[in-house]
Amino acid sequence: MPRLRWLFLALLIVPLADALFLVFVAGELGWKVTVAIVVLTALLGTLFVRAEGRHTLRRIQRSLASGESPADDLIDGAFLIAAGAFLLTPGLLTDALGFLLVFPVTRIPFRYAVKRWVILPRLDQRTGGFATGNVYTFGFPGDDADPFGGDAGGSGGGFDPRDFDANADSEDTVDLGEESYDVEFDDDEDRR
Repeated sequence: MPRLRWLFLALLIVPLADALFLVFVAGELGWKVTVAIVVLTALLGTLFVRAEGRHTLRRIQRSLASGESPADDLIDGAFLIAAGAFLLTPGLLTDALGFLLVFPVTRIPFRYAVKRWVILPRLDQRTGGFATGNVYTFGFPGDDADPFGGDAGGSGGGFDPRDFDANADSEDTVDLGEESYDVEFDDDEDRR
């Protein structure tokens, strides 16, 4: 629920800040120049998004043809869709964000952030930790109990695998000879 609250808050604040900045720039440069800047950024942005979209689509096709995963290119494609929406929205702040998402050099930090804080946590949640290798083999996450009966420090009762020495001779060790593995069948038994 808190995520929806942040999204709703962003949907209210971003257009308000964009409108206030647009009024400020119009007061400094005049309305005609401000409108010309907004229209020019929308046209240039559309051309850039179109060119980058074609380039990204070719990279995706090349990756698929060679059998590689086009994960980064798919994320770039999603950013290009968002960039197109930002650039077509009238406003200078949204245009600036759209231009940051259009160019590959400035898109890399956004891709890194989305992979780290959105995609990997979601994959970990869906796969139980296998996406990042954070897999729990005993007990529950955050549980300090030792699965072998003792506490986490190994000082409790029960078997502790850290105390086991595979090379030590023990009286409990039984050596089976080769004759112990021989199996004899009666003629009446099924020999499958």
